[in-house]
Amino acid sequence: MLDQTGPLNSLGFAKAPADTRVVVAMSGGVDSSVVAAELKSQGYDVVGVTLQLYDHGAALAKKGACCAGRDIHDARRVAEEMGFPHYVLDYENVFKDAVIDEFADSYLGGATPVPCIRCNERVKFKDLLETAKDLEADCMATGHYIQRKMGDAGPELHSAADANRDQSYFLFSTTAAQLDYLRFPLGHLPSKDDTRALAAKYGLAVADKPDSQDICFVPNGDYAAVIRKLRPEAAAPGDIVDMNGRVLAQHDGVINYTIGQRRGLGIGGLADPLYVVKLDADARQVIVGPKEMLATRSVPVREINWLGDAPFDSQPEWHVAVKVRSTRPPTDAVIRPISATKATVELVSAEAGVSPGQACVFYDRDSSRIYGGGWIHKG
Repeated sequence: MLDQTGPLNSLGFAKAPADTRVVVAMSGGVDSSVVAAELKSQGYDVVGVTLQLYDHGAALAKKGACCAGRDIHDARRVAEEMGFPHYVLDYENVFKDAVIDEFADSYLGGATPVPCIRCNERVKFKDLLETAKDLEADCMATGHYIQRKMGDAGPELHSAADANRDQSYFLFSTTAAQLDYLRFPLGHLPSKDDTRALAAKYGLAVADKPDSQDICFVPNGDYAAVIRKLRPEAAAPGDIVDMNGRVLAQHDGVINYTIGQRRGLGIGGLADPLYVVKLDADARQVIVGPKEMLATRSVPVREINWLGDAPFDSQPEWHVAVKVRSTRPPTDAVIRPISATKATVELVSAEAGVSPGQACVFYDRDSSRIYGGGWIHKG
């Protein structure tokens, strides 16, 4: 065993890999499988853990989702191939309470939720992380494409080297304490091809497995079908109205619409196209208007997780770049703190389709560092 004052291993500990236990969160996909295989090959004491998040019996026929029955099998197979222990933990109740129910309620409240963020925040990086500690692991590793770098004040969160794979938007709520314990071994790789090459190198059966595309409990991206099952009352019909309340058409349930939607409104004969600009689930109304009504510069943000070196509310404003949707590039903005967890974000250029329920993630304008973020609320 190395002396505690000796050189650090690749996970940042001053001891031999064999004396360093790491729990790998394994979804059954190629990314987390490669992480586990790579760490095992480097001599670490690897323990694989897979979460059963919902009834995987019902999901066996569904491809392209994480943590379904097929994926549990794939994760177990990788562990057997590489020779390390693997456990499956039943987190169905936790997942339903912490993620699925809020997803449904948020959607019905006119928001556009991002359940993958809540899953990372409330399940993977909370309960699973505590399980890793119970297993006396020195750290927990995941297959996320993001980087953890050491700064003057401790670990920092940075975007992945491959901008096309970067998952920082979905990990903004990672706290400083969690970041101290987490490791992201794939964040530095130039491309996904490098990950698949590693999978082939280790002879993993999942080397050519397709990436998951959908939210794991939303088959084929059909939000409405899931919410109709969870909240049957949400499919009640109502009116499509303009900003003055004039009825333009009928709809078959608010759950079938999203902010910014233009197609499928059933409103014809207009000179200019109309877009969904607001959803009012209580009144069962879909409110439409011209495209310019989607643009906004002032964004109210709550539940802020701040990863800067100085306290969030220690100065009147922060000049950063922000993402208000996962698919948008960062844009220049000014954050004006209201408290330690609330702020108004002023976008330098107006953005269309800023929706309550989405995340607003803060980025350094001159580096790859991420300063956390918060949730967009209704103004």
